[in-house]
Amino acid sequence: MGDEAVLERQWRLPAVALRGVLFALVAVFGWASEGLADAATWCGILALAALPGVVLPRHRLLAPAGQVAEVAVVVLGTLATDGLPAWMLPYLIAPFATAAFDAADQTGDDDRYSRMRAWGPPVLVAIAAIGLIAQTPRISAYDRGTYVTTVAVALAFGLASAVGAWWLRRSRSSDLHHSQLPYAEAAALLTQLRVVARQLPGSTLDPGGIATEIVDTASRIPGVARAAVLSAASGRRLVVLAQHAEERVDWETSPQLNSLLADAWAGQKPQAGQVPLSRSTQGPVASLVIPLVAEGRTVGLVAIESDDPAAFGPEAITAAEDRTKGAALRLETALLFEDVRSMATTEERQRLAREIHDGIAQELAMLGYGIDNAMAILPPDAGEAKGELEDLRSEVTRLVTELRFSLFELRSNVDRQGGLASAIADYARTVGASAGLRVHLSLDEGGARLPASTEAELLRIAQEAITNARKHARAENLWVTCEVDPPYTRIEVTDDGQGLSGEASEGRYGLAIMSERAERIRGSLEIRPHQPHGTTVAVVLNAGARPTPRAETPRPGSAAWAAADRISRTEQPARRPDHDNK
Repeated sequence: MGDEAVLERQWRLPAVALRGVLFALVAVFGWASEGLADAATWCGILALAALPGVVLPRHRLLAPAGQVAEVAVVVLGTLATDGLPAWMLPYLIAPFATAAFDAADQTGDDDRYSRMRAWGPPVLVAIAAIGLIAQTPRISAYDRGTYVTTVAVALAFGLASAVGAWWLRRSRSSDLHHSQLPYAEAAALLTQLRVVARQLPGSTLDPGGIATEIVDTASRIPGVARAAVLSAASGRRLVVLAQHAEERVDWETSPQLNSLLADAWAGQKPQAGQVPLSRSTQGPVASLVIPLVAEGRTVGLVAIESDDPAAFGPEAITAAEDRTKGAALRLETALLFEDVRSMATTEERQRLAREIHDGIAQELAMLGYGIDNAMAILPPDAGEAKGELEDLRSEVTRLVTELRFSLFELRSNVDRQGGLASAIADYARTVGASAGLRVHLSLDEGGARLPASTEAELLRIAQEAITNARKHARAENLWVTCEVDPPYTRIEVTDDGQGLSGEASEGRYGLAIMSERAERIRGSLEIRPHQPHGTTVAVVLNAGARPTPRAETPRPGSAAWAAADRISRTEQPARRPDHDNK
């Protein structure tokens, strides 16, 4: 229902009440001044004239015709009762106000009908004024002045009510219009974004791709050994979007702990010095931080290090600024697009969870109760029917359990105060505890964070892999490895189930979804058999950002895995999904 239709319905009851009050008022005046018979006659005629305005207030012909009839009855009734005391004149307020309220409606789809409504109030006033004043010569000279004054006062009150109703409609319509302005502006901006995005070359709305281009450009500056692009994240920290280095680099992501990062972000000017920009840098270095500024806003930093303490002189700083010029607006556009897409995705997942919980989940629960009631009233000799009902009840219970898992998955997100590894571990423990799986965790996550959209996609990939192991693989053990060292990340889920050959069609559809998610964040997805049986799903992000491997990760099921598992299982207790008891 449109806003104007809502406003129309809100006005309908006050309009009927106004007519009722005025009708009662003129009836009392008429009874007191003209007697019961005349008052009842003219009030009955007036009630018939007012009927279209009460029953069919939006009819294009009957509604305005009824308003004209009301004015005509008031004029004729006043003249038929000798002009004074003009007991019917107060009722003019009702048709005047109603006509003015209708005239203020700006949503008419028929121009001719809109013009007719706009001329309604002046036409009614003209009919009343001409009809009443034209009969002035019939009034005795003694009462003529009083009659003219009474008519003028009645018309003035009618005009005042018409102006008030017109202003009320226009002001409410304006308020409704302004309340929709943010949505209209958002729709226009998103439409423009969609058009522009289709015209941009390649995947230029990907923050990781743009950051990689910036790093590649910065790394070609003479003397540069390490480079990275940092962007803002929650908790007054930075995230590494892309980096270039020959060895493992642990970039500083807290501007409060590094003066060059803080000064470059706040001052929006390049900062050079000998303060290392990474925690892993040893020995003397030269550091340079180039802020990426788009229309007065700092959207990121280009962090550059050189092993030559004198590498970044004025000419090198100018060259670095020139190489990164123009990249800030592209990066900000990509980050905004990712933010909008992430918010829309989160809201849609929450909406789906609410609809499932309030819809099919409740209906399945009621179906289960109905089956229980049917089993309770079965006669003792209905053995076959009871068996069928028990099988049906088991299937309903299974479906309710699956829905609860789906709700838990839809509502799961990476906590801003926690991290990706923590979110995956919580999900794996909860699913394992509910499905009877032994979960073995290997978690390695530092203080640095990935972009929120990337963390969300990696969490969904891990959830899908764990769900496949629970539903289709018939596994007993689940090994989850999570290594987060931005921009490098590796998530691996291994089960000891029946392997890829036993995957149901639904499970294979889940594999396709995981592949699409990995491609969206520029990651690589690998699905391979696990020996002696089972499946391994691994997603790796920015594999080239970690050329020097750490100690080899123990294989799932090995003694080293068991030792690491005993340690990780003491980190935090499992959380159960928050769902209703049905």
